[in-house]
Amino acid sequence: MGSLGAACLWAIVATAVALGPRRFHWPAAWALIAAGVPILGWVTFENGWLAGLVVLAGGMSVLRWPLKALIAHLRLG
Repeated sequence: MGSLGAACLWAIVATAVALGPRRFHWPAAWALIAAGVPILGWVTFENGWLAGLVVLAGGMSVLRWPLKALIAHLRLG
């Protein structure tokens, strides 16, 4: 399947989670982050830094609420 296929599968799963009930969003976000970091490394290793940046931007757009919560938490101390 390859690294880009795994990244696409991750995006499909993330979209399906977003369409699901709200109570599953945060636990699923943690699972998506845990699965997405190795996939991001794999994509970057196999396809170069530019593809890694594209996948990172896609992941950040899907997981924007956990990212906003992390930034707010870091600002508050």
